[in-house]
Amino acid sequence: MFAPLSIPSPDYAWQVFNLGQWLRDIGLTWVSADINIRAYAICILIGIVAAGILTNHRLKKRGAEPGVVLDIIIWAVPLGIIGARVFHVLTHPDDYFYDGANPWAVLFVWEGGIAIFGSLIGGAVGAWIGCKFSGIRFWTFADAVAPALLLAQAFGRFGNWFNHELFGQPTDLPWGLEIESSNAAYPAGLPEGTLFHPTFLYEIVWNLVGFALILVIERKMRLQWGKVLGLYLVWYGLGRTVFETIRIDPSEVFAGLRSNVWAAILAVVVGVVIIVVQSRRHPGLEPSPYVAGREWAGPNAGVDSSDTYSELDEPGNDAASTTEQLATSGSATSGPVRSGEGAMS
Repeated sequence: MFAPLSIPSPDYAWQVFNLGQWLRDIGLTWVSADINIRAYAICILIGIVAAGILTNHRLKKRGAEPGVVLDIIIWAVPLGIIGARVFHVLTHPDDYFYDGANPWAVLFVWEGGIAIFGSLIGGAVGAWIGCKFSGIRFWTFADAVAPALLLAQAFGRFGNWFNHELFGQPTDLPWGLEIESSNAAYPAGLPEGTLFHPTFLYEIVWNLVGFALILVIERKMRLQWGKVLGLYLVWYGLGRTVFETIRIDPSEVFAGLRSNVWAAILAVVVGVVIIVVQSRRHPGLEPSPYVAGREWAGPNAGVDSSDTYSELDEPGNDAASTTEQLATSGSATSGPVRSGEGAMS
């Protein structure tokens, strides 16, 4: 007997949408193949699209060419998926490497098994490559995409709900998650009707709160040069360390902590390092979203003068002073601001 306010898990029929059958049902009988689309994949795709739209908007506000985000995510998304799969396989070796195992199973992403921390690593490599080709500063893109990542991850976590997976420990809280006792992950010995922590919901709420908070802090403190990305890593890492400790799905354990807890702690450390190092190296604001010589020549290219530093800017931080800008452009309004290429680490 479930609590009145408990969260039901979706019907298993919702996990897969047969597009082929739906097309036949509306009269397109010539479509004979079954085209199965998993709800989990739909959630991830919605998140990617939402993140792409938001990142494009944020890059345009910094003076980048509309649509340039596509030149970057065409590298970041595929490498992010590869990284997510590799990280999952490496942290769940017993699921793929045993006597009689199918060695090709490591490639079967559609059977489940991707990791957010792996996607961040692979996606960062892809973004760096995309930025090299497009001329966008890596740190500019990193800051533009950082809050969008939280939005995408919030959408993606709904996929875990559809899959009845990655839930937490048993709970008597009224908002506990209903999981059928026939679920392979249902702990042995627990009575039917036991509720579990809805970790998918906890992370969705955490991500959405972080999304709003980062946007506010960024605006108030005018964070640039990768510091928004650093803030994202700190926020997400802190939340993940908590959510991981209450999950009951199998995981490799090192020194008493789940592998994803260690990854979350590392994310926090990396985020703090980025904020500290970039604050020291670049106390000024970015002069342009583009590296030197790669500026967009379209209308209104560059950034507003209020978003660049003046002669008070410190030497060596890659942000041109007002005098340098005038000397380079010939006038205050003759084109986009130019500057030396920002360092990427």
